[in-house]
Amino acid sequence: MYINTAEEIAGIPLSWPGELLDIGTRGDKVEQIQDQLNAISNNYPRIPKIAVDGIYGERTQNAVRVFQEVFGLPETGVVDYRTWYKIQEIYVGVTRIAELNP
Repeated sequence: MYINTAEEIAGIPLSWPGELLDIGTRGDKVEQIQDQLNAISNNYPRIPKIAVDGIYGERTQNAVRVFQEVFGLPETGVVDYRTWYKIQEIYVGVTRIAELNP
């Protein structure tokens, strides 16, 4: 049996904020989504890069809409529960934060 230990756990996506993220929403959760969409766009270049400023504006809305199109979600441009967790799933996959380093 092998037990892996770590000094610090970082990079694990935070949970659903409990409210829709849409035009005018501000804060850490918007910043998190912006950062994650930018990371995802490295592997899915159709998703445009956006400023990580914590303000859900038209560019963030467009990036979310393209993300939703690419991953077969309703193209609303709004981060709802389903979109939130799809972003988390793809982000973990493209950044490989769930892999253990030998």
